This record gives sequence, structure tokens and C-alpha cells, in this order.
Amino acid sequence: MLQMLSNALRSLLGRTDHSESGQSTAEYALVMISAAAIAGLVLTWAKHTNLVGGLFDTVVHGLLHL
Repeated sequence: MLQMLSNALRSLLGRTDHSESGQSTAEYALVMISAAAIAGLVLTWAKHTNLVGGLFDTVVHGLLHL
């Protein structure tokens, strides 16, 4: 009887692992969406502050005056 109860408990615990098998995929998707949103915000900020253009001008100026 105890062995049957132990097997049933193991079976139930094993099922919870299978039902959560997509959890890491969902978490990965949320992380990727969040990273894309942050990258979009950084790019928008850099564009409005002319940071990228200034950096490019500095690099080109430095290369031309070597």
C-alpha cells in the first residue's frame, strides 16, 4: 500500500514538471520583448540628442587626421 501511494505521489509530482515545461519559453519571450523595448527607447533617445551623429563625426574626424 505504501509503495502504491509513493508511486502515485511521484506520478503527480512528475506531472507538475510537464505542465510547466513551457514556462521557460514564456519567460525567454518576455525578456526578449523587454530588451527590444529598452533598445528602442535608447535608440530614440540617441537620435533625439544627436549622440550617434556626434560620435560618428568624432570617429571620422579622428580617422582623417591620422
